[in-house]
Amino acid sequence: MSSRAEEFPDISATMLQDVLSSLSPSTSPMTPPASSCSINESYKYIFLPICYSFTFIFSITLNSIILYRSFRQAKRWNASLIYMVNLASTDFMYGLSLPFLVASYIMRDRWVFGDFMCRLVRFLFYFNLYCSIFFLTCISVHRYLGICHPIKVITLETKRAVKNTCVLVWIVVFALTCPIFRFAQTSYVTRMNCWDDAIDKEFLDYIPYGIILHLIGFFLPFFIIAWCYSRVVLTIFKTLNGLLRGVEKDEEISVFLGARSPTIITITLLFALCFFPFHVTRTIFLLLKVTGKVPCETMTTVSMCYKVTRPLASFNAWLNALLYFLTKDKVGAHCCPAGRTKSPQVMKCFSLFSAPVWPETSALISLTASFPPSLTCEKITLKNT
Repeated sequence: MSSRAEEFPDISATMLQDVLSSLSPSTSPMTPPASSCSINESYKYIFLPICYSFTFIFSITLNSIILYRSFRQAKRWNASLIYMVNLASTDFMYGLSLPFLVASYIMRDRWVFGDFMCRLVRFLFYFNLYCSIFFLTCISVHRYLGICHPIKVITLETKRAVKNTCVLVWIVVFALTCPIFRFAQTSYVTRMNCWDDAIDKEFLDYIPYGIILHLIGFFLPFFIIAWCYSRVVLTIFKTLNGLLRGVEKDEEISVFLGARSPTIITITLLFALCFFPFHVTRTIFLLLKVTGKVPCETMTTVSMCYKVTRPLASFNAWLNALLYFLTKDKVGAHCCPAGRTKSPQVMKCFSLFSAPVWPETSALISLTASFPPSLTCEKITLKNT
């Protein structure tokens, strides 16, 4: 009996060792290589809650004001205001998801809200992030068309077309971000965590999706926005240097035009500063994490940059609204006579065309048209459908 009893512990120990070795990350083909590098992330338990709390307060407050004022004037919506309402809605919803992240970081990455809320909060972060980027892209294209091709935007970009575009954006972004519901989940390590990307055994499956998400969700819209605003700035300078040479310059018009270029540049830079660092550092972080052959110092630096730029991307949720208030123009459309000729009277009409980056923010374009002698400048208006 004693000899048999002595054999059982050896058999049990051998079986246990085999099971553990089969589950080891180093031998599992679905798990990224293990790393002995221990990254100190104590900084994020102070930095991230402060940043997200700040974003939550300003995002909810400013976007609530925009939505309240917009819905009070729902009958007067134009194309640009429709885009802005959708943008403010996504930023507002994004703000609602932040208290859960703040609470989790305050508890040092402990997640107490359940698996479904983990998936929902992570989904809302990326869904509203890319909705915001896509609507900013739509607004940029709208401004480009309004300034560079004003006649086309009047005939083609109707309210119905803009509404259909907004619906398409919601559908595309939902399809682009819905896999996050699969990858984001809770897992117990030393405590219950809510994983942002994917758990270790699914990380290799997540990498291709994460790269595609960055390419379609950020880099493509970023190049579209940069191209649109470069054309807008070029058109404005051509207007100043060319079309106004033969016309007596209106001081108000010159000041208005001169003020628009810094605004456009500021908006483009803010977009780049908010979203570009986050997506670049996150892409590098994902690629380095899956390789496993990275010096500990490099991985620590990249991880810290990624975690620091993450709340920077969230700042766009209230910067959109802030820029709306700061760049809002209250100057009405007006026309300036360029001189009188034979009937019908030919005039240079400088119209403050409503093709804004932010609703009610106007940009100057130049149109040459023929008007009957009885029509005065004050009666000439160019409406945006």
